[in-house]
Amino acid sequence: MEILSTTQKIAVWVVPILLAVTVHETAHGWAAKQLGDRTAMMLGRLTLNPIKHIDPIGTLLLPMLMLLMGGFVFGWAKPVPVTWENLRNPKRDMAFVALAGPLANLGMAILWVLVVHLGFWLVDLGSSTGRPLVYMGGAGMVINVVLMVLNLVPLPPLDGGRVVVSLLPNRLSWKYSRIEPYGMWIILALFFTGMLGMILWPFILGVETVLCYAGQIPLDVFDQIVRTISPR
Repeated sequence: MEILSTTQKIAVWVVPILLAVTVHETAHGWAAKQLGDRTAMMLGRLTLNPIKHIDPIGTLLLPMLMLLMGGFVFGWAKPVPVTWENLRNPKRDMAFVALAGPLANLGMAILWVLVVHLGFWLVDLGSSTGRPLVYMGGAGMVINVVLMVLNLVPLPPLDGGRVVVSLLPNRLSWKYSRIEPYGMWIILALFFTGMLGMILWPFILGVETVLCYAGQIPLDVFDQIVRTISPR
């Protein structure tokens, strides 16, 4: 197994992380616009320019620290503003807006599968860019699956929590939405106690297995890619 330096590993992860959070947030804004709310567009957030979406701590500092420490990667971007009253059917449409982000991550994970195949093809041709693309594709698969599964946790303010709020009857929906001010603190507590990783890893590994099977990437090859780019 090839040994990468810390600098090389960080370089492999930077682009996938930036794209993952940028496209995720842009997807929320795009879905909101299609359903009647133009807030994100008017504020210049309906863009793939990562600078518009980066949170210095949540997008850069914390994920990089987690990569250096090893283990579960956790982070966030600046949330795209959505004025729910502008949506054509606010309660229902907020579920679609919320789901747009995780679905965008799933789409990107599939595209990174293609990058892995492109990398192997270039390796076979003797190109020096092949291996970096294989590793970057593996990182893209991992970070997008992690973000998708994490954001589907049914706890406000995560996307899964917003879907639950949209689906519950009005009275229960209002009561459940009151969890939101404490939701991120609950997630952080689960993260730092290690419970978040224990809860999510089976789902993450399950999605990665399906992607590898559908994308015809042998699981042992994918495992070797992940171990190569892992900080540990």
